[in-house]
Amino acid sequence: MRRQMTEIPKLLHMTQSDHPWWRGATIYQVYPRSFADSNGDGIGDLPGITGKLDYIASLGVDAVWLSPFFTSPMKDFGYDVADYCGVDPIFGTLADFDALITKAHDLGLKILIDQVYSHTSDLHAWFAESRSNRTNAKADWYVWADANPDGTPPNNWQSVFGGPAWTWDARRGQYYMHNFLSNQPQMNVHNPEVQEALLAVAKFWMDRGVDGFRVDAINFAMHDPELKDNPPAPAGNGVRTRPFDFQLKVHNQSHPDIPAFIGRIRKLLDQYPDRFTVAEVGGPDPDREMKAFTAGDNHFNSAYGFNFLYAENLTPALVREALEAWPDDANIGWPSWAFSNHDAPRWISRWAPADAQQSYAAMVMMLFVSLRGNVIIWQGEELALTQVDIPFEKLQDPEAIANWPLTLSRDGTRTPMPWVAADTQCGFSKGEPWLPLGADHRDLAVDRAEADPDSMLNLTRKLVAFRNANEAMLVGSLNIIEAQSNLLIFERISDNQHLICAFNMGNDTIAWQPAQPDRWRVVKSVNDARPESLPPYGAQILEKIA
Repeated sequence: MRRQMTEIPKLLHMTQSDHPWWRGATIYQVYPRSFADSNGDGIGDLPGITGKLDYIASLGVDAVWLSPFFTSPMKDFGYDVADYCGVDPIFGTLADFDALITKAHDLGLKILIDQVYSHTSDLHAWFAESRSNRTNAKADWYVWADANPDGTPPNNWQSVFGGPAWTWDARRGQYYMHNFLSNQPQMNVHNPEVQEALLAVAKFWMDRGVDGFRVDAINFAMHDPELKDNPPAPAGNGVRTRPFDFQLKVHNQSHPDIPAFIGRIRKLLDQYPDRFTVAEVGGPDPDREMKAFTAGDNHFNSAYGFNFLYAENLTPALVREALEAWPDDANIGWPSWAFSNHDAPRWISRWAPADAQQSYAAMVMMLFVSLRGNVIIWQGEELALTQVDIPFEKLQDPEAIANWPLTLSRDGTRTPMPWVAADTQCGFSKGEPWLPLGADHRDLAVDRAEADPDSMLNLTRKLVAFRNANEAMLVGSLNIIEAQSNLLIFERISDNQHLICAFNMGNDTIAWQPAQPDRWRVVKSVNDARPESLPPYGAQILEKIA
């Protein structure tokens, strides 16, 4: 992978920082099943991750976010938790997790883990007790409701993965609610006892040394107790592949009491120094909810939505809309950004032109590290891994299987990391991987990228290092100067530094230079960008010198 990269000595203005470690952090997301397999069973595990922590640290990131590794029947690959305080045997043991934490901290890496506070597995002991009868101690720990007089479900709510959000349980003679799979019963987080149990889970992991949480689907944590029907959604331009798409999700999620529960989580975490929380917020009104969930100093530290995760194209207008929703205002929370993750298809396959993938990827990575907020790099983005087309017979994703062929499989972004090009399974495992490796991923393997000074991997390291070394990039304000057609220009400004970031997102050269060009110097550029010209997918960062 070849590209031109210009390196010009720059002025460093970084002063002793008084902001928390997470403000401006670069976070690396690891999907344990697909990162590194230490025992040859074809599934990644905790010892495998521990063995690769030196690699992650070499990227210059601040933290590692681990997707679920908890005890689970794996109907939704760990997001159906059967024991919040246990490690599933396929991933290892609690001792393995402790060893991972110790090594990560020795390398200066923080460890963030997922917390799933809206639902459990139907095999969780809490649910086993709750479903046993209507009078047990946990009878009200999940969302139960009587059938309508004709035996139909209590209301019209639909599940994300297809079909009604209700499943009949003969033991109680009632329906239980599930926003996702029927194997993922919805907890009644309105119940103070449930909140206390979830807080105890958070305390367990805090005491074990984790540095924070990524909180999954938090806007699904509470429902309308009156169980009102959701109204129909107006017709749109998108293809409706699930009954869920036909409704406005007004009553089954996003209850106004959720921020109060978040406040309880934050109060607990404030008892531990330097901890961090970031919430995943999807749905029809993510901006409002993200701000409610991060307001002030008594809620989550940060949140991220789906601005970029499912966008078909990356445009200056999209970037402007996303960034201007999070101004540098003391009353507004701190944003986090992800371009891809374990649920969303890889951005290089969504956005990059087939004839310019390498140069386009360089421009996008420079843009990514230039954003105000936290940057969440999905494993393999630093290698420019592409989305893999998984044939139906090898699909693992329950949503894709249920809605084949119209729902894009999440499996295509979850394929194993390629470590060694010459190895049979690219060094991921000595056994047959749980998902097939990408056909073109061998050429993008870590060992080949390490050996190429112009690889995406080495570019990513340089860009993350640049971000870490410049105060304006980490914590400075952001002001959009221009965002039209294919040209995106914005400023990053801190007390001690003033930068301009310029990006050409198209395949035609754009003549551009800052006002008073003699007062600026290029400190970072890709794809032959020069002070007076942005070639196709050219990008540069300039620093004010006078």
